[in-house]
Amino acid sequence: MTRTIKLAVVAALALGATSAFATNGDHLIGLGAKSRAMGGISIGMSHGAESGIPNPALLAGIKGTEISFGGTLFMPNVKYNANLTSPQTDPGTQDSAADLNVIPEVSVANKVGDHFYWGVGIWGTAGMGTDYRSEDASASMEMVTALQLMQLGVPVAYEMNGFSIGFTPILQYGALDINYKNPIDDSTVGAGSAQDLKFTYNVGLAYNAGALTVGAAYRAEIPMKYKGQISNAVGPFAAVGVPPMGDELTQPAEIAVGFSFKLTRENTIAFDYKQVKWGDAKGYKEFNWKNTDVYAVGYEFATDAFALRAGYNHGAQPIEEKTGGTAADAAINIFNLLGFPGVVEDHITAGGSVALTDQLAVDLAVTYALETKVSFDTSGLSPTMSGATNEVTHSQSGVTFQLTYNF
Repeated sequence: MTRTIKLAVVAALALGATSAFATNGDHLIGLGAKSRAMGGISIGMSHGAESGIPNPALLAGIKGTEISFGGTLFMPNVKYNANLTSPQTDPGTQDSAADLNVIPEVSVANKVGDHFYWGVGIWGTAGMGTDYRSEDASASMEMVTALQLMQLGVPVAYEMNGFSIGFTPILQYGALDINYKNPIDDSTVGAGSAQDLKFTYNVGLAYNAGALTVGAAYRAEIPMKYKGQISNAVGPFAAVGVPPMGDELTQPAEIAVGFSFKLTRENTIAFDYKQVKWGDAKGYKEFNWKNTDVYAVGYEFATDAFALRAGYNHGAQPIEEKTGGTAADAAINIFNLLGFPGVVEDHITAGGSVALTDQLAVDLAVTYALETKVSFDTSGLSPTMSGATNEVTHSQSGVTFQLTYNF
């Protein structure tokens, strides 16, 4: 049975040719077109079947059966500059070729009786990666990284007198690949992708008081392990003081609260806050990631025929610079900027829905993450493989298309 589930999840994940950069660290700002169009709003406002992962208590917002399926075309734009000191060897700014990704999503939710709701879904939830194979090896080490995460969940919810509670048991599939050219002897480090499957859960609460809905959710950490990936990647840098690391890369726990308020029948405003526990997650904390706060605000104008949405999302980038005067700290800074530059912070979003029939609607979201430039001290490895500082420039754009069927 486990093998069958794994094959199904891998098949869905295969829709994405490369890893998907997310926007809050390595997490997507929202799941589904409605949430993404509102800046990731998903804790205190129901989006129907989409709500099964972020806050399953909000499944109480559906009236019958809802099926939602679609995907996101995601386009990160990442540029890296090692700032090599020699004009003869410095290639200047280098572009990552991991710039086009497809992230799938399928959600189903059903109301059973007067108080009980349940659903099932497969969601691409997170990822990140770069590809510098076509660039100058002396500066980028021809590094290729790819993290892909997908979750299979079965949300259930119970509602009584406006109060609802939800729970989603989750099976997460993850794949991680890190490989590069060793700058010391030009050997290849890395031997292909490693995979893992782990169970976890989300829980959520919500209360609807007419015009006001409030919600809270907790997402448990997921202790993933990718055999031979991180340990092999940092191994060649043991000579400069980088300590041995295991292969755990735990997806962090999240705590979130939010609310939505109907100003009128058509106009709704919403706000979400969440804290992502990167600094407590094994693997991320060894690479000096820190806990971050994420804020989202959204607006919706909705009628029976169409809806318009807009939003803004801000989450401080989680990667904390090490004091790069030592070779070990400089190496960690280089790994983060070159292989895992989840540094974008500000996101502007918009979208809408159009009802094609009484049962079928088309949902669309457009997202743009403003360009962020980050420089870290790498003087501890200068001039052998770096300048005094390395920098990365990162922006993102994405389009989410979805069909939603209610009956």
